[in-house]
Amino acid sequence: MVRVGVEPIRKAAIVKATIQEVGRAGSLEVTVAQIARRAGVSSALAHHYFGSKEAIFVAAMRHVLTMFGAEVRGALATAQGPKARLEAIVRASFSASSFRREAVAAWLNFYVLAQTMPEARRLLGVYHRRMRSNLVHALRPLAGARAGEVAEAVGALIDGVYLRQALSPAAPDREAAIALVLGRLEHETGEAEG
Repeated sequence: MVRVGVEPIRKAAIVKATIQEVGRAGSLEVTVAQIARRAGVSSALAHHYFGSKEAIFVAAMRHVLTMFGAEVRGALATAQGPKARLEAIVRASFSASSFRREAVAAWLNFYVLAQTMPEARRLLGVYHRRMRSNLVHALRPLAGARAGEVAEAVGALIDGVYLRQALSPAAPDREAAIALVLGRLEHETGEAEG
């Protein structure tokens, strides 16, 4: 008989192992056996908890998105004014926990998975809508009617920085990523104020 409380712990270990294995491989070409071995469980147990490798990937991305959402909400809670809100969103986008090699690889592979898996596509859509909403809210006082357009550009820039970091042999550079996006925002909002 399984002890009460063990299942959530094992599921969390499998999710964490999935992110680590995808990061190590740099692709979704990992097996449930590799994930299970890293998590310290059997492949059969991983299949029992999730049903399929794709469902494990979706659970991992749900975890990544949940952690990202919590970071954004935490950063926004202390931000005073529109510029501070924008900086908080950008800094959360490149936080130490989400802008490490395995998390960058997981994000990139999530985009790949979303092309063929409806649940992954739905989760990605939720992420895009929340990001756009947060950016538009902060940009309205600074960019006026252009807030939606600027938010789309900034969202694409954030995604592009992740893509380039995933393809770079160097370790992800948080501060350079933040400076690049904030510089573009300053350019976009500076023109709107002038």
